[in-house]
Amino acid sequence: MKTAVTVFPSVLVLLLLSFQTPCALAARKSYVVYLGRNSHGVSKGTVLNGVEMSRTYHKLLASCMKSKEKAKQAIFYSYSSHINGFAAILEDEQVEQLSSHPEVVLVSPNDEYELQTTRTWEFMGLEESGGNVPDDSIWKKARFGEDAIIGNLDTGVWPESPSFACSDTMGDIPSRWKGSCDTSDGFKCNKKLIGAKYFNKGFSAAAATTGRLVPNLTAAADASITASARDEAGHGSHTLSTAGGCFVPNANLLGSANGTAKGGSPKARLATYKVCWPSCYAADITAAFDAAIQDGVDILSLSLGSSGAREYSSDSIAIGAFHAVRNGITVVCSAGNSGPYASTVTNVAPWILTVGASTVDRRFVSSVTLGNGEQYKGFSFHTNTSPAKQLYPLIRGVDAKSADADDSDAKYCFPEALDSSKVKGKVVFCMRGGSDVEKSQGISQAGGVGVILANSFSTSISPQAHFVPTSMVSKQDSDSIASYISTTQSPEAYLSGETEIGEVVAPVMASFSSVGPNRLTSEILKPDITAPGMYILAAYTESVGPTGGGDNRRLPFNIISGTSMSCPHVTGIAGLLKTIHPDWSPAAIRSAIMTTATTTSNKGEAILTSSGSNATPFNYGAGHVQPNKAMDPGLVYDLNLTDHLNFLCYIGYSSTQISMFYDKSYQCPAKSNTSLSSINYPSITVTELSGEITLTRTLKNVGTPGTYTATVRAPTGISIGVEPETLKFEKSNEEKSFQITLKPEATAGSEYVFGQLTWSDGVHNVTSPITVSRAENRVQLM
Repeated sequence: MKTAVTVFPSVLVLLLLSFQTPCALAARKSYVVYLGRNSHGVSKGTVLNGVEMSRTYHKLLASCMKSKEKAKQAIFYSYSSHINGFAAILEDEQVEQLSSHPEVVLVSPNDEYELQTTRTWEFMGLEESGGNVPDDSIWKKARFGEDAIIGNLDTGVWPESPSFACSDTMGDIPSRWKGSCDTSDGFKCNKKLIGAKYFNKGFSAAAATTGRLVPNLTAAADASITASARDEAGHGSHTLSTAGGCFVPNANLLGSANGTAKGGSPKARLATYKVCWPSCYAADITAAFDAAIQDGVDILSLSLGSSGAREYSSDSIAIGAFHAVRNGITVVCSAGNSGPYASTVTNVAPWILTVGASTVDRRFVSSVTLGNGEQYKGFSFHTNTSPAKQLYPLIRGVDAKSADADDSDAKYCFPEALDSSKVKGKVVFCMRGGSDVEKSQGISQAGGVGVILANSFSTSISPQAHFVPTSMVSKQDSDSIASYISTTQSPEAYLSGETEIGEVVAPVMASFSSVGPNRLTSEILKPDITAPGMYILAAYTESVGPTGGGDNRRLPFNIISGTSMSCPHVTGIAGLLKTIHPDWSPAAIRSAIMTTATTTSNKGEAILTSSGSNATPFNYGAGHVQPNKAMDPGLVYDLNLTDHLNFLCYIGYSSTQISMFYDKSYQCPAKSNTSLSSINYPSITVTELSGEITLTRTLKNVGTPGTYTATVRAPTGISIGVEPETLKFEKSNEEKSFQITLKPEATAGSEYVFGQLTWSDGVHNVTSPITVSRAENRVQLM
């Protein structure tokens, strides 16, 4: 079993130290330099190789540094496949010179980005209870995503995980795969995990130029840092196995969520691109995009993003995703974990499929039974029960106080405040606060048999992976249990756990899931879709424990929540769609997922927010993903390269700025003031509506011939007309356009209002959310 490494490998140390010259630490920083139009020699009839491109970059930078040798030392990445540019350590004066160079489009800081299943696939209808896969499941139609190639930009992967160990069931690796496997640190690939690369030069440069030393870096991280594709944080293994992990029976976390783990495309091929250490930097992300495109992936998954929406021209994810989509690769990204506040959604470019997070119909119950027979339902991942439901002595933390401890510390059961002799063999009642997992660990080490975590406020209750049977209970139940202890001569209790399925309303939007409207381009609705992201069981690293660096347990699976977890669910679904429809564009895949989504729960009611209010498209986009419907959407709203380039024109980008995204000369349309609302997006968003506006959309038939009729549920205070009201499609891939006219009524307010447009042939329902605000919008969302 691999243990955490506490030092950098020597090569990485040398790389760090090489950047740290005494006079340059304060003045030098790392940057990504994007160049203008350069098709890497295509226009001249030859394709420049990586060495030649590097020489070109060295020559350019030498013109500022007055030395080719210094230029070679400064450049730590040459993007020579699909993205035109390089990353380098630069002084302020050199940044100024490069910024004014005619071949340079932008010099952008090497910014930092953040990191953002046994039940979920059954919840979404891909399988039935007991693991049976029905005939109408997308899994059968897509052969479980057979030979789709999914790439993941994250913290790497734990290659020994059983979620990547089904190589014996896989055929030969597809010939279109051009990638490789870095074998550093004992890393081995197979027919399932076919690619592994790591990118750390941007991280190293950022660390060195801020004057931080290696020991400080490792001390700040939960997991140590090694120069390999091996995952030492757990995040990347979790996300990649969710997207395309093998079938693994009897997967669980301490008994919770027990079942067969599997990814959305369980027969897909997987490739990991490690860019997070655990921080993720723009230079590394850009290099990984360049490599993944060249390697031949079909889908790219990124459960990471910036803390807020970045301008497209300075966002390495938006730029890299554009190049990927241009090459037919669907890019799926997390929406962010900054909810429930308005305008916090990230990864908002219209060529990215952006995913919010919501719940499934499962919860992890840990019940407290008292000596008087009363039972209270709490929550925890630890389901081990007291032997034969045996009652144990129940004490308060303060009753186990050590001689020199304060009552306050003992009440919260901080380990150093408790007397082990008083804890042994008992269930301890502790106030919630601080690290609750450390409390259970301390009580376990002292010989305690259980913990009741009491809420003193009406706060949310979140299960955690404890060291002994533990139950976190509500404030009301906490008060009742406290009263029982204080009024009973010999209070007793035992804890029992179970996983409940189907009893709770789902989906419900996760409180942390970032929310629209899109701060950068409000006419493009984001997020696009929501998917399961709460308490997701998937593969993990054996480098750290399930609760972090101080946890010595090593487990093959972990339960984690976040839009990081919802994103790979949609990635896996995209892999299935790509297998069924290899000719579909990334935009068609997104459209199929969005227009077949649902906005109702398993109880037939509107999807709710975590606070109990009705959710809106700003929470869930088009709704909750329905994979089985997405494989046969009937019609799609498609977009091509020209559409994406025109989008850049519409937001005011110059031809020079556009050259960051496109390596050929592009002339914007004469009417570049076209409303962004007219982009052929699967959702319809109009902001600051002050009068009548008419938009055009085009639908492509990807099903059988049929006649579709439009039905509108207009937003409050908005009148809507559709012309024509019927569309007749006679053949596959036939396209037809329609116009939708929106007009505010006299009673309309300035807040956002929501509706929907559905085209139906009686079999397919192609639904788009409609979002409208009047002028002087003052939206407030919670």
